[in-house]
Amino acid sequence: MDLLPVNGAALADDPRALEAVRAVGLRYGFDYTDDAAVTALLAERKRALEAEQRQPAAWLGVLALTAGLLLPFVVPMVPALTDRLFAALGAAGCLLVVGVALVVHARTRWKRALTRGPIAGYREVLGLARAHGVPLTHVPAWLEGRSSTGGGKGAAPIPTYATVEPLPDTPPSHAQGAPSTTPIAASATAPSTASAAAPVAVPPKPEAVRSYETMADVGGWHDETGCLLFLAGGGGAIWAATSAEPVGYGALLLVPLAGYVWLIGRRQGREKERLREAALAYVREVAAAQAAGAKVPELSPELRKLAETQDV
Repeated sequence: MDLLPVNGAALADDPRALEAVRAVGLRYGFDYTDDAAVTALLAERKRALEAEQRQPAAWLGVLALTAGLLLPFVVPMVPALTDRLFAALGAAGCLLVVGVALVVHARTRWKRALTRGPIAGYREVLGLARAHGVPLTHVPAWLEGRSSTGGGKGAAPIPTYATVEPLPDTPPSHAQGAPSTTPIAASATAPSTASAAAPVAVPPKPEAVRSYETMADVGGWHDETGCLLFLAGGGGAIWAATSAEPVGYGALLLVPLAGYVWLIGRRQGREKERLREAALAYVREVAAAQAAGAKVPELSPELRKLAETQDV
């Protein structure tokens, strides 16, 4: 089962949130506390949105827009079309109109698939969960209509509701004057009761995962820096050979420095890949714990990105 933004166990932890979620479910005819049904809904909607983005109208509209924008600049460069400038400009205008119409049509279909039906109610559920203080593990970018990089507000953001005050601490299960069970009876019933009511625990975060969160966005400059150093060393040597200036050969010292930078980058890349695999395994463990009923806290930005890109 995929890692959900929130599972039914977390929603049921607050009776007020559960009541609000069930009210949304009645309006849309969908049980948002059923993790399996929600997982199937998210998978189906994601496939539908990807299919809408691949519709012929989308890429034909982009091609028509591109041709309409470029045609006025191409016509003056072609002598055969110079005498037909007004006809070419008219064709460019028609291409622009057709392109805009196709792009708008494709986006309308895409937005309808994003905002119609139970998926719209699920965004309301996530907004209600936030308002009641229920943590969301992650919100996929496609669910809010954001770009694959996760930037921007999105075409269908999670709605915002007024914050609900947290529930007061629950009183102890027995009153002060209530009769207590005998030690023998208590010891006899305690193991079975504890095992039946024991909540599913979220796996602790290993040190390797913490290291991945720290260095996930570190590095990435070694290849470019190594190439610049190598080119500078080679360019200095060529200049020395062509200008009879031996001082230019000193630039050859940059070549082994480039190799050293590349070596550092390779080691860092291997370490990041090892930590990434550990983080991916941890996210899968968290997803399995959530599927078993655990209330999963919000993931860090690095783990959220990993979960979304890997479809955990």
